[in-house]
Parts: sequence; structure tokens; C-alpha cells
Amino acid sequence: MAYTLFQGGRRRRPRWWRPLALLVLLTGAAALWTPREPAPDGPVTGTEATAPPLIADAPLPPAGGGTAPTPLGVRLDDPRDAVRVRFKRPPRSAVLFDTDTGRVLWRRDPTRPLPIASLTKLMTALVVADRVPPGDRVRITKAALDYGGSGVGVLPLGSRVGVATMLHGLLLPSGNDAARALALHAGGSLPGFVRLMNRRAQALGLTCTRFSTVDGLRNRGNASCATDLAAIARAVLRTPRLARIVRRRQAVLPLPIKGGRVYLYNSNPLLRQGYRGTTGMKTGYTAAAGRCLVATARRGQIRLGVILLGSPDPGRQAAQLLDRGFRASR
Repeated sequence: MAYTLFQGGRRRRPRWWRPLALLVLLTGAAALWTPREPAPDGPVTGTEATAPPLIADAPLPPAGGGTAPTPLGVRLDDPRDAVRVRFKRPPRSAVLFDTDTGRVLWRRDPTRPLPIASLTKLMTALVVADRVPPGDRVRITKAALDYGGSGVGVLPLGSRVGVATMLHGLLLPSGNDAARALALHAGGSLPGFVRLMNRRAQALGLTCTRFSTVDGLRNRGNASCATDLAAIARAVLRTPRLARIVRRRQAVLPLPIKGGRVYLYNSNPLLRQGYRGTTGMKTGYTAAAGRCLVATARRGQIRLGVILLGSPDPGRQAAQLLDRGFRASR
């Protein structure tokens, strides 16, 4: 004789137990499989923060949300964009905005959380500017030089380097070694500094941003969206010591190496191609994120910014959007 799930031995349970037992079983299974959100600043180990679940798997913020109405947020509540551009190969996500008012002029899926590669370093720079005085000197440790990807490449082990040189190394050639050295100096450890980054994001009112790394080299658990990056860009422009750096095409700075100086060059394609009025800001690339760019420019009294995530040609697309934006803002 075959036995059902709700039978034990040869004694058949009363029929009225069946629906009750089935309800208990289903309720228990649902409790076991209900996903739980990670703690905001959960425990971390090793030299990197433990990665939280990918933000890209979370629901998108509601349309019109963005970072508004926080002071540096951009507004998505007006769906009528002043600029109309159609790209044959569009970016995965983008926004064109007025850096003074936060008005959005053009958008494409602007609240979609995505990997942001080295655009992460904009938040690294903001936290350093908050916590490290301009006259500080940053010690170059073995942990700082244990990096992958792009770097300044000539930071001398054991030396102390001025924070201004280190911030230039962070933001111009996108040095991962500079990011690690600054994070260790300002946060005591890389996980500790990541917690500071996430607290700063929360203070800015960012709704789709989560950091798990100080340099953006690792994609897992490190993501943002175009609207949040617009708020970060506006914060950078309002931090004079950072705004002066991101607009520079190149810099020659003191470094305790042979010759006593280091030559640094900005990877921003708008600065490299001489786009008129460029004031910043930062490039990023990983295989998962694609080519990313935060670009800002000024023409007269008009100041605009563009965020491009996963763009096939960020330099060309940013220039086209800014050109259209300046014409529409006259």
C-alpha cells in the first residue's frame, strides 16, 4: 500500500488534518525562503568590505524619485525633457542636468542601479575631503600598493605624500593605489572607509547607491544610478579643493621619488579633446560596467553635467548632449 505525505505507518490521519498540515508546511517554507535585507553596515573582514547583495537585483526607485528633494538631488518629476537626442547605440543609463538647479534636461533609465567602476572614486574623494586636512601627509603602505588595475604606479613604499598629490593621483589617472592609501589614512582600514562612504551616501539622500570598495575595481555590491551620480557630481563641484582638481587636464606635483615630482594626466575624454568649457570630472571602466563618464562643463552662466553609464562612446555622446543642453538653456 502506498502512503501519502501526511500518513505515518499504517494509521491514516483524520481527513480534517490534511488542509491544516498543508497550511503549516507552506507557511514554514515561506519563512525559510523569505529573503532578508543585509544590515546597512554589516560586519566586514579582510582588506575589503564583505560584499552585500548586488544592488542591481533590488527594485528600482519609483519614477520621479531620484535624489530629490534633497539639496543636491536632481528632479525627475517633470517628464518633459528640454533636449531630444536619439542615439543609434545608446548608453545603458544617462542623465543630462543643470548642475546649479538640478533640472533634468534629458534622461535614459536614470534610476537604474548599475556597476559604476571608477566613478566610485568621486565618493572616495568626498569622504577624504571631509576628513583629511589639506596639509596632511599620507603614508604609503604595503596594503596601499597591493592593488590591481590602474594606478599612479610610482608611489614610494614607506614614504609620506601630501594629500593634494594623492587626490590628484586618485582623480586624474584614476589611481587605485592612491584610493587605497587615502582610504587607509582617512578610515583606518578599507572596510572602515567603505562604511564612511555609505554613510556619506545616506547623508546625501542617495536612493540606489551602495559601496563595497574604495576604488570601484570590484563590481559586486558596488553600484549607483545616474541620478545619484548627478548628486555626487554636484557635491564635488561644491567642494573647492576637489573642483580645482577635476578640471585639470594634467598636473606636475611633488613626490619623494627620483626627480622629486610626478606627472599626472586626466583620463577625461572631454579634456583630452579640448571640449570648450569642461570643468570635470571622472571616467570609469570595468567589463561589467562598460565605459562610464561623469562630465561637467560651463558656458557663460550655464553649468551642465552629464552622467553616462555603459556608453559605447562616452566622449562623443557627452559632447553631443552638452551641446544640445547649452542650446536649449539659452
